[in-house]
Amino acid sequence: ALTPPCRWVFPGLGQRMAPAPGLLSAVLPARPFAAETKAVRRGSRKPKQEETKKKQVRRRLPLMSKPVDDVYLTWCYERPSYDVEEAVGMLKKFQELDFTNPKQYVYINVFLDMALQKKKKVEPFSSSILLPHRFTDETNKVLVFTENEQEAEIARQNGAAVVGGVELIKWILEDEIQVDFYVAVPAIIPKLIPLRNKLKKKYPNTRRNSLGTDIPKMLQLFREGLEYKVEDENVIKTRIARLDMPTEHIIANLKTVIHDISTFKSPSYGPFVQKLVIRSSTSEGLMLNLDGLLPQMEKAEEENVEDEEDEEKHAQEPVST
Repeated sequence: ALTPPCRWVFPGLGQRMAPAPGLLSAVLPARPFAAETKAVRRGSRKPKQEETKKKQVRRRLPLMSKPVDDVYLTWCYERPSYDVEEAVGMLKKFQELDFTNPKQYVYINVFLDMALQKKKKVEPFSSSILLPHRFTDETNKVLVFTENEQEAEIARQNGAAVVGGVELIKWILEDEIQVDFYVAVPAIIPKLIPLRNKLKKKYPNTRRNSLGTDIPKMLQLFREGLEYKVEDENVIKTRIARLDMPTEHIIANLKTVIHDISTFKSPSYGPFVQKLVIRSSTSEGLMLNLDGLLPQMEKAEEENVEDEEDEEKHAQEPVST
């Protein structure tokens, strides 16, 4: 007969395997204590975040020397600036080496200093100018407000897209008529007040040369002119020419735009144009040397005005005897 299996019995084994009450409380802490540790940990992160904010990010300073070739790390050297003739020549050379379209557009990025005295700034503006050398056959649609039949006929002959009087207000408010620009004669301007909020900056006014009696001149400006505006608070991005144009034509258009931009801030507040970059549709941007590009006549006029003011002050001072 098979004997039953032997079962060993150890007295007090269950008591020895159970953990002691004090040891259990040490291993598994109470819930409130765990919550306190979490609160301490969360609070300890705040000083670290503040310390990281206070730490200044170290920027790599550019070297003063010039690179020996045209393959180098850009952050190691100051960005080179070029004379406008040299820069335009480089753009033309880039186009030949890359076999890109020779009729691509030339663009400029103008970075402005909009600050005035007492924390005031120049408000973002827009303008339209006629370039000395046109580079596109595109024309804008212009609406002419006039109630004079002779003026209306002149406007039609000079390429106005829409000509009319007060009857056009309803169609404009309902978006039935949409054009690029609006011009008007002074006689009708009091009747166009309902369009002020609708047209906003395109509302005819003398400052933008869209209000006057010379209808052919206004139509030529807004049909064929170049419009530019300030973007991102202090940057103007616009095209000025085509790359296949003669270099002197590209430079003439560039200077015309820069001179028009300079009229929106008095030179007494300092230089308006801080940085100027030129590029084509397929090339990198080249920073231009501003010498010779900014208008110099205004500075000379300022000096003359200051001299005249000094002379007037000396003349008004009493002569001591």
